[in-house]
Amino acid sequence: MITISLCMIVKNEEAILARCLDSVADLMDEIIIVDTGSEDRTKEIARRYTDQVYDYVWEDDFADARNFSFSKATMDYIYVPDADEVLDEANHRAFALLKQAMQPEIEIVQMKYCTQQYNTVLNAKTEYRPKLFKRLREFTWIDAIHETVRTAPVVFDSDVEILHLPQGMHQKRDFGIFVRTIQKQGGLSDKLLNMYARELLKTGSVEDLREAEAYFTKIYETEMCSEEDAARRQQGACVLARTYRLDGQRQNDFFKVALKEMVQQPCAEICYELGRYFADGGDYGEAALWFYNAAYETSCILDIHTGGDLALQGLVECYQSMLDQTDAKNPARDVYQQQLEGYREALQQWTLPEE
Repeated sequence: MITISLCMIVKNEEAILARCLDSVADLMDEIIIVDTGSEDRTKEIARRYTDQVYDYVWEDDFADARNFSFSKATMDYIYVPDADEVLDEANHRAFALLKQAMQPEIEIVQMKYCTQQYNTVLNAKTEYRPKLFKRLREFTWIDAIHETVRTAPVVFDSDVEILHLPQGMHQKRDFGIFVRTIQKQGGLSDKLLNMYARELLKTGSVEDLREAEAYFTKIYETEMCSEEDAARRQQGACVLARTYRLDGQRQNDFFKVALKEMVQQPCAEICYELGRYFADGGDYGEAALWFYNAAYETSCILDIHTGGDLALQGLVECYQSMLDQTDAKNPARDVYQQQLEGYREALQQWTLPEE
């Protein structure tokens, strides 16, 4: 049976740390807690479970903090939970079986990450995330002829489900780190750009969008060559369209971006922004056209809600408003009523994908 080091970074988690550790502590052979500046009882609670509690000077870098925690590990594998995660009884048993049956060639185990609320980036109810890592990697040769060293890790997708139960949103913290990373490094990787754009569309305020505007304008105006550049540019367009629409004074900028994207790379996010623009202006017939395109004719690239429940809510709003504004003798009322009932039903049935 393998041995496991739990490596966790924490800050001000007194309300939930024990809940997390109670659900996994007996599965671990070593518990390492790295505190990044708590001002509550977090370290006191951590010491109930381990004497390996370390202080770390926070420098806006989660990766560096996690690397520090990994450097303290001594077991075969490293498990990486956050304080707001919990293993329920069934998944505790599944984890225990996994620990007993783990094959030594497996280097990374992915587990299903289940977020029921406060979802800032996911477009599904669950997603696989790497959670268990082999501490020391062994390089081996593969292929009977023209042999080579295997560089890709051996990854196992387990059935273990981790419940993500945060007490609130952390987008303000995340937005601040994004901004400071751009200032320090001059930009973001493709992964971080995508995450920043997703969080802005899902949870960003007008102030958050304005703070990001300069960077996404640069992305939108300069990255136009490769396929990768096109993807980054399209994400920039979605953020800018939302920013310009909410600004209220930048109609020309809004339509420059939105209509250009509809010609070049239509997506549900842009259709939704156009629908929202016309609905907010009281032009419900035009708005319904764009909400329909968001829901049924295009795909989402950042926020699945813009082509799902948000678009359907927009359609319900539009047809209800058109019905309210139409004379009782107008035959269009029957059409509006029929459409309204259909979209209400579609909205009631819409759910996030399972994965």
